[in-house]
Amino acid sequence: EIKTWHNKNGEGKLFSCNFLDESGEIRATGFKEAVDQWYDVLQEGSVYYVSSCKVQLAKKQFSNVNHDYELTFERDTSIEKAEDNEGVPQITYNFTTLADLQSVEKDTTIDTIGVLKEVGDVNEIVSKTTSKPFSKRELTLVDNTGYNVRLTIWGNTALNFDVPTETVIAFKGVKVSDFGGRSLSLLSSGTMNVNPDIDEGHKLKGWYDAQGRNDTFSSHANSMATTSTSGRNDQMKTIAQVRDENLGMGESADYFSLKATIVFVKSDTTFAYPACLSEGCNKKVVEVAEGEWRCERCDKGWPNPEWRYIMSINVSDHTGQMWLSLFDDVGRMIMGRPANDIMKMRDEMSNGEKEVFANAVCQTYVFRCRAKMDTFQDQQRVRYQVSSAGPVNWSAEGKKLADMIKQYSLSDNDSLFVN
Repeated sequence: EIKTWHNKNGEGKLFSCNFLDESGEIRATGFKEAVDQWYDVLQEGSVYYVSSCKVQLAKKQFSNVNHDYELTFERDTSIEKAEDNEGVPQITYNFTTLADLQSVEKDTTIDTIGVLKEVGDVNEIVSKTTSKPFSKRELTLVDNTGYNVRLTIWGNTALNFDVPTETVIAFKGVKVSDFGGRSLSLLSSGTMNVNPDIDEGHKLKGWYDAQGRNDTFSSHANSMATTSTSGRNDQMKTIAQVRDENLGMGESADYFSLKATIVFVKSDTTFAYPACLSEGCNKKVVEVAEGEWRCERCDKGWPNPEWRYIMSINVSDHTGQMWLSLFDDVGRMIMGRPANDIMKMRDEMSNGEKEVFANAVCQTYVFRCRAKMDTFQDQQRVRYQVSSAGPVNWSAEGKKLADMIKQYSLSDNDSLFVN
């Protein structure tokens, strides 16, 4: 659709479109007079001969195609409709599943496909930059990875949206936001294809009719809320990236997510500490006499403390190893039992303690971490502290790897595959 712009240099209007041939896609934009000249001429699905456009580096934050360059219509640009429409290439998509959104960086432009689960009402909001009202509508999509996501459409697209629920929709050119965990927004240059005649669309429809209609779905908003109540975007990193990017070296803390396997758990006397039993205290208590533990903060005594985890674990991925520190909530999840149980085993000199620590090793999790410079024994070092951890979604990981494999062509001389 036609958009208007206002800045200190004046005002005007513009529109954008995408051209597609057998080699790929490229974006073209017309300003001012070009809008009047070409907007009504160009029709989706038609074939054109285009010449005398200006070629420039693509402004990818405004584009929904993967191309390093883009076109601008000039005064001498020529556009002629081709009568022969045979062999017209279809729109190409590079879909990101809803489960994989958590590993996509904020402000990235992606393609996605899903089943329309819910349709919100049209709301009118006022632009902070132009003070003009515009319309928005929120859609809820689900897919066969077990996730749902909120996708916002704008302007006339929101006003004219009339698609029934349980319909498959493919979106090209949606922006990833970290608002509320993960959400999507259809760009003005983006497109929406209802009931697309593509393999991914048919598979989704078959899955939804067979079982998806009765499934329950996870929300990225819920998963992110357990790790960052501020809605912070904790990007997925490898261990090598954490070190190469010097996370935690700055004045403020850095936050990231890490998929790694536990290779060692420190099992000496420092894996837990005796804590106060007062609600909300958790301060360390001191044994002042046999059977008497005292909290200086609460000024209370207890016959026994509440042992809480304060652990160090060594984790590994395909790029390296690193030490992480963690506290009671994560420790309980990794060890499978409270620290009190392990301390009881230690007092009884039970072999069960070794088994508990052994079972914690070789387990893979997604850790959400905080990196911050710390001083220890008069030396500065970066401390990596786990705020939460959870199991890996192996279904989503498998689909991600399958998509990566599909990107390699067996006919390509540079392929990783051997013919």
